[in-house]
Amino acid sequence: MSNNSNERTPKPNRSLGRKIIISVITILVILAIAIGFLGYRYFQEALKPMNPQNTSVKQVHIPLGASNKQIGSILQNKKIVKSGMVFDYYVKSNNMSNFRAGYYQLKPSMSLKAIAKKLQRGGTDEPIQSTKGKVLVREGANIDQIATQIALTTDFSKQNFINVMKDKQFMEQLAARYPQLLTSAMKAKGVRYRLEGYLYPATYEVKKNTSLNSLVNQMVAKTNQVLTPYYKQIKKTKMTMQQFMTLASLIEREGVNQTDRRKMAGVLLNRIDINMPLQSDVAVLYAIHRNSKELTNKDLRSNSPYNLYKYAGFGPGPFDSPSVSSVQAVLHPLDRSKNYLYFVANTKTRKVYYSKTYEEHQQQIAEHTANN
Repeated sequence: MSNNSNERTPKPNRSLGRKIIISVITILVILAIAIGFLGYRYFQEALKPMNPQNTSVKQVHIPLGASNKQIGSILQNKKIVKSGMVFDYYVKSNNMSNFRAGYYQLKPSMSLKAIAKKLQRGGTDEPIQSTKGKVLVREGANIDQIATQIALTTDFSKQNFINVMKDKQFMEQLAARYPQLLTSAMKAKGVRYRLEGYLYPATYEVKKNTSLNSLVNQMVAKTNQVLTPYYKQIKKTKMTMQQFMTLASLIEREGVNQTDRRKMAGVLLNRIDINMPLQSDVAVLYAIHRNSKELTNKDLRSNSPYNLYKYAGFGPGPFDSPSVSSVQAVLHPLDRSKNYLYFVANTKTRKVYYSKTYEEHQQQIAEHTANN
């Protein structure tokens, strides 16, 4: 009895062992299927464009002798394709080879086929600095805004441009090249950027071999060219070029039409004559590093030297890139003899109202802007 009992005892253990093995195998099979399914899904997704909606151009350099695997890795790192490994498999399975070294302008919205075909056709020997061939500096744009535009339309980054704006040696070279334009800017204290106000609003062509310094020089040269006919007149105003361009930059952002620009110039000059703060919202926005918003009392108390609500005079320098119209307005102000010291614009009608006293100014605000 005891022997037979001992012989039957292991049977349940063998049965339990088989169940465990079957369970483990089942789990492994399920995992294998799941992994295979996920891998298949990943592969299929990786065959699609990185981002069909992203048509921004990125410059990619493919070095001489790079293998398909290396090219795939470069494209993945540049976020042009989802997977370098899948790109490598795709081109091999489709017998696509003979990719050429060079600089390429590629988009995340491109298909693997389109990318591969472009690589077969070949790129350029040198970097193409502009994806569109042109850079637009808008009237009234400040240097930070210009830097953003540079990053959007060229292969230079915003920080690249800002670094040039802070390059003391380059600033000195420009000042030596354009002394009438930049001498006072170089002497100014507390400026954010030496070239603020001196990058003329225009469209600039950027060729593939154009350096960033060369592009900036084009902008400054354009300002010098536009202002050359006015240098003698500006000198007669007894203002430095830095002071003159400061007023022009304020008029650029405040003015609605040329008549109003000239009247506003008269108001600002009247304030300067009596050492009254210019109290420009444009100046405060620049001081607090913003381009547009409703100003608060805290904003108006900003301690920046650019805050012309708090400080009288011209401040450190210009706030944006003025056009020739604003330059002409400062040279030919209107209605100075009427002793206007205030103006307010109705944002709906664009009509500007001028006042001699603060009381009149408050009345104009109540009558013409309360319901804006």
